[in-house]
Amino acid sequence: MRSRSNSGVRLDGYARLVHQTILCHQNPVTGLLPASYDQKDAWVRDNVYSILAVWGLGLAYRKNADRDEDKAKAYELEQSVVKLMRGLLHCMIRQVDKVESFKYSQSTKDSLHAKYNTKTCATVVGDDQWGHLQLDATSVYLLFLAQMTASGLHIIHSLDEVNFIQNLVFYIEAAYKTADFGIWERGDKTNQGISELNASSVGMAKAALEALDELDLFGVKGGPQSVIHVLADEVQHCQSILNSLLPRASTSKEVDASLLSVVSFPAFAVEDSHLVELTKQEIITKLQGRYGCCRFLRDGYKTPKEDPNRLYYEPAELKLFENIECEWPLFWTYFILDGIFSGNVEQVQEYREALDAVLIKGKNGVPLLPELYSVPPDRVDEEYQNPHTVDRVPMGKLPHMWGQSLYILGSLMAEGFLAPGEIDPLNRRFSTVPKPDVVVQVSILAETEEIKAILKDKGIDVETIAEVYPIRVQPARILSHIYSSLGCNSRMKLSGRPYRLMGVLGTSKLYDIRKTIFTFTPQFIDQQQFYLALDNQMIVEMLRTDLSYLCSRWRMTGQPTITFPISHTMLDEDGTSLNSSILAALRKMQDGYFGGARIQTGKLSEFLTTSCCTHLSFMDPGPEGKLYSEDYDEDYEDDLDSGNWMDSYDSTSNARCGDEVARYLDRLLAHTVPHPKLAPTSRKGGLDRFRAAVQTTCDLMSLVAKAKELHIQNVHMYLPTKLFQPSRPSLNLLDSPESPQDSQVPSVHVEVHLPRDQSGEVDFQSLVSQLKETSSLQEQADILYMLYSMK
Repeated sequence: MRSRSNSGVRLDGYARLVHQTILCHQNPVTGLLPASYDQKDAWVRDNVYSILAVWGLGLAYRKNADRDEDKAKAYELEQSVVKLMRGLLHCMIRQVDKVESFKYSQSTKDSLHAKYNTKTCATVVGDDQWGHLQLDATSVYLLFLAQMTASGLHIIHSLDEVNFIQNLVFYIEAAYKTADFGIWERGDKTNQGISELNASSVGMAKAALEALDELDLFGVKGGPQSVIHVLADEVQHCQSILNSLLPRASTSKEVDASLLSVVSFPAFAVEDSHLVELTKQEIITKLQGRYGCCRFLRDGYKTPKEDPNRLYYEPAELKLFENIECEWPLFWTYFILDGIFSGNVEQVQEYREALDAVLIKGKNGVPLLPELYSVPPDRVDEEYQNPHTVDRVPMGKLPHMWGQSLYILGSLMAEGFLAPGEIDPLNRRFSTVPKPDVVVQVSILAETEEIKAILKDKGIDVETIAEVYPIRVQPARILSHIYSSLGCNSRMKLSGRPYRLMGVLGTSKLYDIRKTIFTFTPQFIDQQQFYLALDNQMIVEMLRTDLSYLCSRWRMTGQPTITFPISHTMLDEDGTSLNSSILAALRKMQDGYFGGARIQTGKLSEFLTTSCCTHLSFMDPGPEGKLYSEDYDEDYEDDLDSGNWMDSYDSTSNARCGDEVARYLDRLLAHTVPHPKLAPTSRKGGLDRFRAAVQTTCDLMSLVAKAKELHIQNVHMYLPTKLFQPSRPSLNLLDSPESPQDSQVPSVHVEVHLPRDQSGEVDFQSLVSQLKETSSLQEQADILYMLYSMK
């Protein structure tokens, strides 16, 4: 038998410490950890941080295994981590209705709960009995779900769970404009139950969004359907708000020690190194004491002057807590980890020595990290007069599992058992590394051949939108509707992403949808959204702004690509020359600089290899041509078959919208004969045959209805071929153009069988009766059209 190495012996010592202080409290059924011996509830945030030591120890055993027993220990530790993360997932997934509601309301009453029953995963207090809205807690769970998955753990087991995680992304993506109760659960510093915008929540949400983007939750065993998608514009909105807040923590808090988790491990959410150092110095200068750091100035938690019987403070009560705030050793563990990740050996040594001095020895000499140190009640006046001079006493939880976990994790890394890259496999620690310069690629397209000729006369050689085929050009609103089907799950009643306008980062990528490349025009030229898109000078100014924004905010692989179509509204009144403002902007872009940005103009086909391209796997067709996100809703298929879908259709439904957009794309991308759901031709005449024709008509016209609903102006501008003739025969709802180019689009002829009387004439009385009986607006419109055109 091999002798045990020194590193193995030391790892065994850390394993005993982890079992005695953390794992001994883990519930064997749910995997959750209670807050302490006295508080049996499981907080989401505390559970995630408390399990990090177990995760780190498992990684250390995996790397430093001397014997087979070490590999077994590594597996056991890793499965304890998986059990806890899945326990938290079960807690949140039981509140799936709140996730769905919160996406639209951002209300504190619709938020996920902050704590759960350790034994049952059930909620423990009412919606209005706690400051539940804590976006940083949900975000830190998602952040470490991504990191742990990247390290090799298999936490997510089904596509239903993938869809739920995708909806949690939608839950936190608006953190930059959502006031919550923050990491300390009290909201505003006055502790009046007032929510506010917190930098700690915004920063953690930004980190979680970046970590999850394009991550396969099934790991190496996954496929396209298990990939999480994040919109880059939401990430940059969080970044902008975070930079504007720091070094402040919120409107009421000048500084907060919790920002250490944002500027350093685990979030690394700030890219400006100067702002990172400024925030850390503010914390050290204003909050650090002899036993740790205060959470924030005038924090009354567990001070001698706080009344523990009241949930909220009186308005003028904060003055009583000045200079006697409790000090938390927890934050020194953050400084240790920060020194390790930044390579500052002196900082690591300094804070490890300081932390050893405040640890409490438990049974058998086990080092325990207390929750906080408080001023003794009989020495408050002395501390008022001479701050940081009175010896304090430990209070609160012992050990404080959150702090204990980070202390063990820091020790493992400081002693070389773990490298920074092992605990940060997604490389978030490099966020402050300077990024390369961005060159914005601009492809100028002409709406028609006439506009192309006008541009050529001015020395600007461009392609028409039809000539870039097989690349498809679509307006930005189509992309918004496409993303609205992301995360749809009918069994969990999840509708997907709420419809929101697309930002310039989203429209500056190419998209691979069903093996076809799509590019989307910028939102600001969409004339259906706002009339200012008709103002050519405004278009130029917005283009200048977007180009500058892209240069400073682009962080994705590849270069941004803007597709800029020249339409007839950009011509002068006579329609024979280009507007002077537009022409000047085009010339500046051709020269290589515009709005402070470096520009490269060219054809879309030339930019395919250098552009950022995203595969929208959730739009891939599943079995029977359905979207995977549709979840094969049999009830909906029955509605389609029976014709009842017209009565129950809701144009605001994301699930239905995703289905309609899928049909739109199917028709757009069709190169072979489609398989329309035509009603079987009946030999019997009368009203039944007419109803069958109505059903078939509605099915065939779904593309037209969706195009109108999405307000697609100039449909021919976005298609290489015309799908519909300007004029139509009375009984042919869809007709195939006869041009050679348009012959790719198959024709579908529908013969409408109307009810007839004994003489063979159309029975108009039956039509009127049907008009009175039906409650469907579509059927009523069809009958009225028949009566008008034939009577």
